[in-house]
Amino acid sequence: MMQFIKTHEAPQALGPYSQAVSVNGLIYTSGQIGFTADGVMVADDIESQIHQVMKNLSAVLAGAKAQLSDVIKTTIFLADMNDFDKVNTVYAQYFGEHKPVRSTVAVKTLPKNALVEIECIAVDAIVR
Repeated sequence: MMQFIKTHEAPQALGPYSQAVSVNGLIYTSGQIGFTADGVMVADDIESQIHQVMKNLSAVLAGAKAQLSDVIKTTIFLADMNDFDKVNTVYAQYFGEHKPVRSTVAVKTLPKNALVEIECIAVDAIVR
């Protein structure tokens, strides 16, 4: 059975999709960009956007009673692969010693001209 996750602590979906869904013991989040919960893009620098993305992912996971330490995989989409090291620095601040598996992909453009987007898969509370 699928349970769709929705929180007002993160930006609402920009289209016909959900913030996250929990199914078979896993939580799948949609990609998060550097929007605040009220839909405003933070500053136009990669560090500000990645901090906001991580806050958004944390909020979506909290809506499913999970946290970053429950994440098992992330996918990072970057508008500029030259930002890879900056993203790693900020990303590590949120995950610490917990190191989920990860893919990082360079893309031509992201929604709303964001510099970074991250989605994740986490373990649901029912299996923890």
